[in-house]
Amino acid sequence: MTSNLDVVHPFEEVAKHNHKGDCWLIISGKMDLLNLLRAGDRSHEQCRCSCPNLSTRRVDGRFKVYDVTSFLDDHPGGDEVLITATGKDATDDFEDVGHSDSAREMMSKYLVGEVDSFTIPAREYYKPPSKASSASNQSPGILAKIMQFLVPLLILGLAFALRQFTKKDQ
Repeated sequence: MTSNLDVVHPFEEVAKHNHKGDCWLIISGKMDLLNLLRAGDRSHEQCRCSCPNLSTRRVDGRFKVYDVTSFLDDHPGGDEVLITATGKDATDDFEDVGHSDSAREMMSKYLVGEVDSFTIPAREYYKPPSKASSASNQSPGILAKIMQFLVPLLILGLAFALRQFTKKDQ
């Protein structure tokens, strides 16, 4: 008999389960273990197994897959929260909420396997556009700054000259 941890799903398969009638989530146990170690529990530091008190955690950081379809109506945060977490690594979403220990223990009954971590697409992070260092790209910016300074001075000069010209005629 094979355990649920022996079943490995490609990411593309897991991502198809993304609606109310069929909802699978990908959650890594690595972050849970790091939190446990930070709290001072060093008993599982070198562990490579699924220990009873780490039932939803894996030291190697492999991503577990949970079929939460039957839990959607019972989820305290509503079903939409779970549905929007499909098709991606939902670990951060799960950890940010601060689930209780009983919620973490409850996860084991929804476990359907692991996802092949090599099939998970890389996260895209925002990269600000790089600044061009050439003088030709900076010229329009410098020209605009010069114009912002010179145009008001030119208008002020014209107003002063017009006033002087109208004074002499009177």
